[in-house]
Amino acid sequence: MEGYSSINHFRIADFNITISFRQQHNDMRLLPSFAPFKAEPSDDCFFQLTVDDNMNPATKEEREENIGKFDTGNGDTSVTLLKNGGYQYIIKNINGYDCCLLRTNKDFSQCKCALNGNYNMRCFGLNNALMLIFAFAGSLRQTLLIHASLVRCKGYGYAFIAKSGTGKSTQVSSWLRYIEGCDLMNDDNPIVRIIDGKAYIYGSPWSGKTPCYRQVKAPLGAVTRIDRASTNSIEQLQSVEAFASFLPACSSMKWDKDIFDAICNNAGKVVEIVPIYTLHCLPDEEAARVCHDTITRRHPL
Repeated sequence: MEGYSSINHFRIADFNITISFRQQHNDMRLLPSFAPFKAEPSDDCFFQLTVDDNMNPATKEEREENIGKFDTGNGDTSVTLLKNGGYQYIIKNINGYDCCLLRTNKDFSQCKCALNGNYNMRCFGLNNALMLIFAFAGSLRQTLLIHASLVRCKGYGYAFIAKSGTGKSTQVSSWLRYIEGCDLMNDDNPIVRIIDGKAYIYGSPWSGKTPCYRQVKAPLGAVTRIDRASTNSIEQLQSVEAFASFLPACSSMKWDKDIFDAICNNAGKVVEIVPIYTLHCLPDEEAARVCHDTITRRHPL
C-alpha cells in the first residue's frame, strides 16, 4: 500500500492482526518477539495498528473527558476519552518518559500510534500499546489477556497467578524441574479464549523477563493462585471466591462500562468452566508435587 514502509501480518491466539509502519526508522526490529507469530494476510482482521510518528495528539475539540493516569507497574499511562467513543493513551516508561501516543476507535479494531525516544523506549511503547489493544479488543470476543505463568502438562495448560514477586515463575520452574513431560508455554501474559463453551489458553508475544514467545495452544486445565505459606497445601475455590481470585489477573479497563462488563462476563465464564485453586506453599519440590497431583487429577493420561 502506498505510503507504508512495511505491512506485517500476525496470528495470535487464532486472531489475525496487522501492524503497518509509515516511517522506515520504525520496523519489525521493534517487535522481535512477534517473529513466531508471523502469518499470511487475512480478510478477517481482529485489529489493525498503524505506527506513524507524524500523528498528533487529539485536539481539545476531539476530547470528551480526561479519565486519569494509571500506574501499570512499569510506568504510567494517561487515558483520555474521545468524542468519537475511542480513546487516547500516553504511555510512559518507569522513568517517566513518553514512549507512545496511542489513539483507538471504540472497539479497538482500528488504532494508530506515534513512538518516541530511543530504541528501548520505542520497543516499550509499541509492545505496551499492542498488549493494551489486544486485551480490550479481545474483551468483546470472549478473550482475556491475563498476568500469569503458564506450563503445559498432559496436554493441558495450567496457569499460575499471583502478585509480582510472589512465586508464579518459581512454581512453574519447579514443575519443569520435577514433573516429567512439562513445557513452558508463557511466563507473563498468556491469552485465554472461550470457544464453543470451552476454555483454551495460548502463548503470546509478551512473556515478561523470560523469553518464551510460542505459537502454542492447549485446553485450560486449571488456574492456581500462589500464596506463600510455611507449609504446603491446596484448596479449590468456590464460585464467588474463585471469581474474586481470578479477575485481578485479567487486564481490565474499569472506566469503560461495556469493556469492563465484557471482561467480568468472560472471567465469570472461565470460572464456570475451569477449576480455580489457591496453593499455599513453600518454594520447594513438595509444593510442585502437591499442586500437580491435585490440579491434574481431572485430566489423567
